Amino acid sequence: MKKGFGFGMTLLAGTIFLSACATLPKGASVVDGFEKEKYLGKWYEIARFDFSFERNLNNTTAEYSIRPDGKINVKNRGFNYVTKKWQEANGKAKFRGDDTVAALEVSFFGPFYAAYNVIALDKDYQYALIAGGSLKYLWILSRTTTIPDEVRNEYLEIAKSLGYDVTKLIWVEHNQ
Repeated sequence: MKKGFGFGMTLLAGTIFLSACATLPKGASVVDGFEKEKYLGKWYEIARFDFSFERNLNNTTAEYSIRPDGKINVKNRGFNYVTKKWQEANGKAKFRGDDTVAALEVSFFGPFYAAYNVIALDKDYQYALIAGGSLKYLWILSRTTTIPDEVRNEYLEIAKSLGYDVTKLIWVEHNQ
């Protein structure tokens, strides 16, 4: 698998931009009582807002694992349906405070970090709603390539209540 230089550069630009944003959208709160060990592993991106470093990607996943230094490895992967190539970006995440509070920062390059806030999570750690530092960044994740309608609707209602325009979500295909 080849790592795309352009993908990495757009990740860098996006990370720099995100690092300048607030750490949590107004009115949002993060999951408290978070258990990072349960969150580790592979997640499928079900929906997201379009932005430069994921543009033209489907079949997108994120995989999280513990690093020796206690931070979290982040491996994002997706299939670029325009170039017909898989792209991968590797980064790291760290908690902004206590690791039982799901407020993290993610970096794919150097000292630049972007907010990663788990604002909804089911008790079995199968579905998650993630907010960036502003209303421009939102993700719905699942342990499988689909999500039940009731979870989807609940997460959309949470997002709408915070001011997200959920009509702009891209619903990700998982067909590769």
